[in-house]
Amino acid sequence: QMQLVESGGGLVQAGNSLRLSCAASGGRIASYAMAWFRQAPGKEREFVASISWSGGGTYYVDSVQGRFTISRSNAQNSVYLQMNSLKPDDTAVYYCAAGRRPSRAESEYDYWGQGTQVTVFS
Repeated sequence: QMQLVESGGGLVQAGNSLRLSCAASGGRIASYAMAWFRQAPGKEREFVASISWSGGGTYYVDSVQGRFTISRSNAQNSVYLQMNSLKPDDTAVYYCAAGRRPSRAESEYDYWGQGTQVTVFS
């Protein structure tokens, strides 16, 4: 059973950057599409970004396009989310997920991390 552990969250002022990491254990991510989702207080969890197993395809929600970059290192068994120009609206718990294809749908993902809190203040 693969386990995913996120790190890198924190408290940051608007306009600054954070880099989230997701480390896998108990399995290899090389054959999985990977994604980041987030859940803001009082809202449903939403898709943020995904990446194909090869890294050749990346997909983003419109609200983060141009500010966030998803990447992966199959050798390091990890996936990353570089978040630049952060806004208060980006405040949420960020979750890493592994699945069969780089979909925007939660149902496509089989493994989930516990999440890491990102708080952006103005």
